[in-house]
Amino acid sequence: MRRQAVFDHAILIVGTIVMCGPLLAVFLATTHDAASFRETGLTLIPGGHGLSNYGHLLQSEGGYRGDITTLGMIWNSFLLGAGFALAKVSLSLLAAYSLVYFRLRFAAFFFWLLLLSLMLPLESRFLPTYDVVARLGLVNTQAGLILPLAASGIGTFFFRQFLQNIPDSMLESARLDGAGPLKFLRDILVPLSMPMAGALFLVTFVNGWNQYLWPVMVTSEEARYTIVRGLQFYGRSSLTGMMLACLAVLPPALLLVFFQRLFVKGLFDGSH
Repeated sequence: MRRQAVFDHAILIVGTIVMCGPLLAVFLATTHDAASFRETGLTLIPGGHGLSNYGHLLQSEGGYRGDITTLGMIWNSFLLGAGFALAKVSLSLLAAYSLVYFRLRFAAFFFWLLLLSLMLPLESRFLPTYDVVARLGLVNTQAGLILPLAASGIGTFFFRQFLQNIPDSMLESARLDGAGPLKFLRDILVPLSMPMAGALFLVTFVNGWNQYLWPVMVTSEEARYTIVRGLQFYGRSSLTGMMLACLAVLPPALLLVFFQRLFVKGLFDGSH
């Protein structure tokens, strides 16, 4: 057993090094001054200019007209990720609730139609989606960024699987206590679904944070640029571009690390 545990941990350590090693090398390279960075490139030796480099980056203005700062791009990315995740979790839970607890005609057909949407990612339909957003006057708005991405077939699938495993006795007890559909959803199903909702929130937040194509399509004002889109201003091999890449990766990674147990528990609850 001990030998097996050592072998398992060795595999995890090697996998962690392979996945995090390149990011660590990029981060350590950005702690050197610009001249040293141009000479050495990527390195595993830390430098002494990390705080000054990142402090200057956070206050620097970007874009062609200087309308956006790095902090502003981080804030825009956070709004996109959080709004995207909240909208997706809410709509998925409501859709699954209606499919499981209401007697709807053709409920199975609508469920499979929702799953069919997984075969149509945004990249395959962004032109008609942009046309709808433009006709509604939502270009260069947070609503235009978030709403077209909010519907989720996979989220509805996981919530539906989870709700189907809740005993019918809970619904009967709620009815005996005089609870209506909304009260049953708010007081019983939502608290029970929190691990599942948390896991879906983390996944969709990272997905929204990393969006590039849709923000390029629907935003033309530099003040609404996200940090992922901001990478185009500095180039992939410059010191500033490397620092911006580290900042773009760090928040989603930290979020998944700190809420790892909630993420795993939510996935297991939704798979039953």
